[in-house]
Amino acid sequence: MAITAQMVKELREKTGAGMMDSKKALQENDGDIEAAVDWLRKKGLAKAAKKAGRAASEGLVAYALDGTKGAVVEVNSETDFVARNELFQKMVAEIAQVALSTDGSVEAVKAAQFPGAGKSVEEHVNEMVGQIGENMSVRRAASLSVEHGVVVPYVHTPIGEQAGKIVVLVALKSVGDSQALLPVGKQVAMHIAAARPLALTVADLDQDVVAREKNVLADQARASGKPDNIIEKMVEGRMQKFYEESVLLEQIFVIDGETRIKDVVANAKAEAGAEVTLDGFIRLELGEGVEKEEEDFAAEVAAMNKG
Repeated sequence: MAITAQMVKELREKTGAGMMDSKKALQENDGDIEAAVDWLRKKGLAKAAKKAGRAASEGLVAYALDGTKGAVVEVNSETDFVARNELFQKMVAEIAQVALSTDGSVEAVKAAQFPGAGKSVEEHVNEMVGQIGENMSVRRAASLSVEHGVVVPYVHTPIGEQAGKIVVLVALKSVGDSQALLPVGKQVAMHIAAARPLALTVADLDQDVVAREKNVLADQARASGKPDNIIEKMVEGRMQKFYEESVLLEQIFVIDGETRIKDVVANAKAEAGAEVTLDGFIRLELGEGVEKEEEDFAAEVAAMNKG
């Protein structure tokens, strides 16, 4: 029987399964929609749609390294319990490895082939939703590299290997002794985990963020009744404080409480035997920016009893 686009569309709406999975289900069941639904359910592919509405703000952030390149991915689940599932941890680790072979964007990671699965990362995750029993998604990904130097990782509250709640990668560029760069790279990465910088340099800051901060500071200064020329100087001074709090190279090193990060990196020249530059960093924290659903267990039980 010929499988039409309309049949595929109908099956997708019923199950939420992917286009290729829906088409295959129809082919395997001679175009019988209901049989195809059951086929997808048995494969665990129809469950993904039913669970897709649930908030997935738990899970893991994991990294992978290959020489002087590193990648980080955030894969979300509904509960922390799943994050401690070995099957889930293995999947996240493999997705991080896949990210190394991409440009680091989440779209590229989702579209890449999952090792040994014969399907994309996104399709494999959807299939695992049925197997593990929770909504899951690849939410974020990023990568960085240096031609000469090191990429140093740090995991805060680790869970499993190379994964946890917060993962930081630091790229130090230098032609000097790469092994000598590892301790300072680790310390800077720990600083980043704690200090949450918004950007590497002042120039790298989101200009919308800068403009919004200036507007707030100007309004605060204006409320004091000072003349415009004084307000301008007040804003300029307060913006310097904002840069010191928000820009990595301008921040004070949390470990000693007095040295700026740019000086910490510059001082690494003595150990490395050559100039050292902090070329970039990645900081991913699990669930950042995701609104968690507050569950009312009593209301849930009451609703079940009514049903």
